[in-house]
Amino acid sequence: MRIVLVGPPGAGKGTQAAYLAKNLSVPHISTGDLFRANISQGTELGKQAKAFMDAGNLVPDEVTIAMALERMSQPDAVNGFLLDGFPRNVSQAEALDEALKREGLKLDAVLDLEVPEDEVVKRIAGRRICRNESAHVFHVTYSPPEVPGVCDHCGGELYQRDDDSEETVRTRLEVYHTQTEPIIDHYRAQGLVVTISALGKVTEVTERAMRALQGDQAA
Repeated sequence: MRIVLVGPPGAGKGTQAAYLAKNLSVPHISTGDLFRANISQGTELGKQAKAFMDAGNLVPDEVTIAMALERMSQPDAVNGFLLDGFPRNVSQAEALDEALKREGLKLDAVLDLEVPEDEVVKRIAGRRICRNESAHVFHVTYSPPEVPGVCDHCGGELYQRDDDSEETVRTRLEVYHTQTEPIIDHYRAQGLVVTISALGKVTEVTERAMRALQGDQAA
């Protein structure tokens, strides 16, 4: 299967992508992993991406698209893939459509992980990370430490990353609504979107996703 995974920050896309890719026997292709791999390997695309990132700029669509298409052309992706973080906007979605069309291929589904905005804020803003090297992660609601502000494992101080503040999370959500959410309508027009609730335990969401991808409308 060829699947695109979409959803707001905090929806659990990375976690679900790993489980779904394993269940479907296809590679999990993550934009973040693509950037890191190309930069560490010193590829031409990696050098281009690093130059933009070092300058504090966003990596242009054409570089991201080229990286994704190159990865999808590798032997392990011949029979399918699960895209996580790509496409990120309608321009990238259109480029993906054209690339697949040239190869006589098409997407099988776009899996939309739905999470209420307040839950997204609660999930991300509640994270606390140990300042010590172990960097153990806790959550004030879902997995709190035994002693508030103190790591259960090493006694280190727990802190909230700047990226996890409520203000930053709401800004990230605005970016998602403006830039990424429109691809859902783009793919809905093609009859590809399957929307499921991303609330509940990780295993429950995975099972729900698998049923939906297999055509169970009750998922």
